[in-house]
Amino acid sequence: MTDRFAFAIHARDGRARAGAITMERGVIRTPAFMPVGTAATVKAMKPADVERAGADIILGNTYHLMLRPGAERVARLGGLHAFMGWSKPILTDSGGYQVMSLADLTKRSEEGVSFKSHLDGTRHLLSPERSIEIQRLLGSNIVMAFDELVPTTSTREVQAAAMERSMRWARRSRDAFDGGEAHAAHNAIFGIQQGALDEGLRKSSADALIEIGFDGYAVGGLAVGEGQEAMFACLDYAPQQLPADKPRYLMGVGKPDDIVGAVERGIDMFDCVMPTRSGRTGQAFTRVGPINIRNAKFAEDQSPLDPECGCPVCAGWSRAYLHHLVRAGEILGAMLMTEHNIAFYEALMADLRSAIAAGELKGFADAFRARYRGNKGE
Repeated sequence: MTDRFAFAIHARDGRARAGAITMERGVIRTPAFMPVGTAATVKAMKPADVERAGADIILGNTYHLMLRPGAERVARLGGLHAFMGWSKPILTDSGGYQVMSLADLTKRSEEGVSFKSHLDGTRHLLSPERSIEIQRLLGSNIVMAFDELVPTTSTREVQAAAMERSMRWARRSRDAFDGGEAHAAHNAIFGIQQGALDEGLRKSSADALIEIGFDGYAVGGLAVGEGQEAMFACLDYAPQQLPADKPRYLMGVGKPDDIVGAVERGIDMFDCVMPTRSGRTGQAFTRVGPINIRNAKFAEDQSPLDPECGCPVCAGWSRAYLHHLVRAGEILGAMLMTEHNIAFYEALMADLRSAIAAGELKGFADAFRARYRGNKGE
């Protein structure tokens, strides 16, 4: 336990844990969902509304922020917290996912990844050292090690090579983090387990990360198209390969029922663009499943998006009004739908924490799945 980062588990129920991460900028209640603020904003939401929805931490992205507006510029302007008006903790993704998703623009080597900007075509090199430097310039509270992500459909040989390179990069990331200026009182660093869906590769990755030593550990390389069944099969063993006394973060997940199943398997932290992206495209999450507010049947529906939701959107506006806003392309429609979705996700996390504390997670999870999956999104 240190002043800069402490993780305490307050309750267990099976493999699930409820606890808290304590940092200088605040307490992160776990299991936690981090709204994604890729470009220094949780899209369509003001920071105060994100906080009011229940978020203790948000995510920013190294790749996007290094290109625009630039990490050095953000640092000159006082850091990411001051720049965007968010006072609580921020975790920054190292850029590894973008390396995979923009593969046509990249060239990989042991040094790092050379790529063309998708904005203006300029060339950049993102290495473990540069990734850590950017995250420090941004003022990130939880820094992620730089890694190489490959599709789960890759051959085992390709997966093994990427995992082994990621572990070499993890060591370089840790060394760069430890060698930085005056960061220790403010920042933490997480390593990222890789190995696709191969239990042996996952174990080798976990062992390498543990030998290096990190404040927390992420399960990377999932939620990239493998499907829920395959993801859960991996989570049946992957989290247990990581230290039991450190936070476990499942990157890029996910749908509400993905999160419930992952919490049951020992995951403590999540992030995903789904609640914000869905809000902008007219999908709302409810306790009886997602609904498409564009559907004509909502045109005169005076009920709230979710009658059991206590968020300001459900208290203030009807499905009929939201249907009108979204169909008309009004900006307010995206704002209200996103606010509700973030509130829904944060309420789900609060319910999971309460269920774990009460020793009632199985009953809660089974009941949630039965209701949520009963609706086909109509």
